[in-house]
Amino acid sequence: MDIRAVVWDVDDTLFDYTSADREGMRAHLVAEGLLAGYGSVEEGLARWREITEQQWARFAAGEVDFDTQRRDRIRVFLGRELTDTEADDWFDRYLVHYESAWSLFPDVLPVLDALAAGHRHAVLSNSSLRVQDRKLRVLGVHDRFEAILCAAELGVSKPEPGAFLAACEALALSPEQVAYVGDHPEIDGRGAAEAGLLSVWIDRAGTHAALDPPAGPRRIASLAELPALLRGDTRFGASSSFG
Repeated sequence: MDIRAVVWDVDDTLFDYTSADREGMRAHLVAEGLLAGYGSVEEGLARWREITEQQWARFAAGEVDFDTQRRDRIRVFLGRELTDTEADDWFDRYLVHYESAWSLFPDVLPVLDALAAGHRHAVLSNSSLRVQDRKLRVLGVHDRFEAILCAAELGVSKPEPGAFLAACEALALSPEQVAYVGDHPEIDGRGAAEAGLLSVWIDRAGTHAALDPPAGPRRIASLAELPALLRGDTRFGASSSFG
């Protein structure tokens, strides 16, 4: 069956989240006078990312809501109690630095243009709609997507099949007619494949080169490879891009 739509992850797929987070947090740590507690900027950034993953896991498991996980990230990172307002203010100051570093990957606009005539497009993110809607508007690509779905509003997160199936439902297409493109081999890659979508795993930097690839996803190093993959896919006969 032909692929009629592409559903996209946002962070580290379309949007260079890792670079923006690194540069934004670096500037924020300096502005807040917090570097003294760490041996280096990279050490502070590593701690922030570790806490982010831990708190996001709580949100994904349904233990806390989106705002609580964000506030708790800050409380754990700073190692002290904060009111909700204090935590929100701290995060707002960080956002100023973070947003100044926002950018799309350079292969995004060319592939969206190349696929515009033949494929519909949507977004499925493990974030919140208010975060990703604003991000896509600032980056100038919001109107490229006919549906934007996020875990905070859906009540289900990737890699659960329900998240991917909700995206298919929003497009009124079966999973076999939809490709999903994301950067994480398990959350995106395996999750989409197990939900029945054509799963495309973008691994730009070869970060996971030593990883045993999960069964199902096609692995690409650049979005420039995507149009040819979609044209050549026969669902069950297409060769894997793992190498």
